[in-house]
Amino acid sequence: MEISATGRLEVRITTADVGKRVSVRSWSAPGTSGEKFTDTVGVLASWDDGVLWITRKSGETVRIPESALVAGKVVPSAPARRRGPATSYEELAHIASRAWRPVESERLGEWELRAASGFTRRANSVLPLGDPGIPLDGALDVVRRWYGDRGLPAYVQTATGAAGTQELLCAELERRGWEREVTAEMWIGGLAAVADRASGDGVVLSRVADEAWLARYQRKGVSEVALKVLGSGPSVWFATVPGEAGGAAPAAIGRCVVDGRWAGFAAVEVDPEQRRRGLATTVMAALASRALDEGASAAWLQVENDNSGARALYAGMGFSAHHAYHHYREPAGPGTDRYGSP
Repeated sequence: MEISATGRLEVRITTADVGKRVSVRSWSAPGTSGEKFTDTVGVLASWDDGVLWITRKSGETVRIPESALVAGKVVPSAPARRRGPATSYEELAHIASRAWRPVESERLGEWELRAASGFTRRANSVLPLGDPGIPLDGALDVVRRWYGDRGLPAYVQTATGAAGTQELLCAELERRGWEREVTAEMWIGGLAAVADRASGDGVVLSRVADEAWLARYQRKGVSEVALKVLGSGPSVWFATVPGEAGGAAPAAIGRCVVDGRWAGFAAVEVDPEQRRRGLATTVMAALASRALDEGASAAWLQVENDNSGARALYAGMGFSAHHAYHHYREPAGPGTDRYGSP
C-alpha cells in the first residue's frame, strides 16, 4: 500500500486510472471501528457514482464503495514470471485458437465469431482479441444475431490475469447481464521436461482419431463436425495406449497440436480402472517427444479450476498458470443487471 512521508496510508488512484492494475485497501465494513481491512489487487474496471469495480486475476469482480477506501496505488500490469517460457497472452490466444478451429468463422473487426454446431464452447464462442470496430453494444447485438441464426447461444471467451487480457471487457459483459459459466486456466511449461518424465513406450501415435481413440474420448457420439474440430491444427497427433486384449476402449489417450515452438496438449484421458499407473504421464511424454522432433520447445494446456488431479499432475511436470480464461453467456432474458441499472 502507498504510505506517505508521515507514515499515513494514502489513496493515490483516481478515476483517470480506470483500466490500470491497482492495489487497494478498504474497510471490510465501512463505518466500523477496528482494523478490519481487505486488500484487493486487480484491474480497475470502473469508478462511477462513488463505487469502484476491480476485476481480479481470477475474473472475479469486486465492488468497493469509495467511502471504504483506505489506501490505493497503481501497480505493474503483471508480475514478472519465474517459471515457464516467456510469452504474451496474445501469442497464447492465437496458438490455442489455431489448435481448435471451428468449422465456420467470421470477423467483426478484431473479434472472431466461431461456430461448430455446439461442439465445445471454445469452438462456439467469440474470441475478442482487439477492437470490434463498432461500439460494444452494437457488437454484442451482432454476436447475438450471428449465433441465433445458427441456433446457438452466444458466448464470449475472455481472459484475465496477464498483460493484455480483458478485465475491462469482463466487467462490461457483467454489467450487461452476461453470465460467466466456465473458468479455466492456461498453463505453460518447458516441453523437454514433459518428454523426460517417461519413456513413452507402448504409446501408438496417429494423425487421425480412429474408432479406438474415440471409444475412450469422454465426449460420446462424436459427429462429423466434432471430428473436423479434433483434426484441426497445424500438426495434430493422437496418442493411444491400447487396452487389454479384446478390450473395446484404450487404456489411455491424448491429443497434441504442434505449432512452431509450441505444443498444446488436450484430451488426456485414462480408463478409470487404470488410473494412478502413470498412463497420463506416458501419453504426454510420447506426444512431447514427437513435438520435440518437430522443433517445438514450449508446451501449453488448459485445465479447469476444479480438476485437482490434473492440476497436480501438470504442476509436477513443471507447468504453471499463465492466465485464466472464461466463457460468458448472453443474458437469458430482460432484467436488472448486477450494477443495479435496468
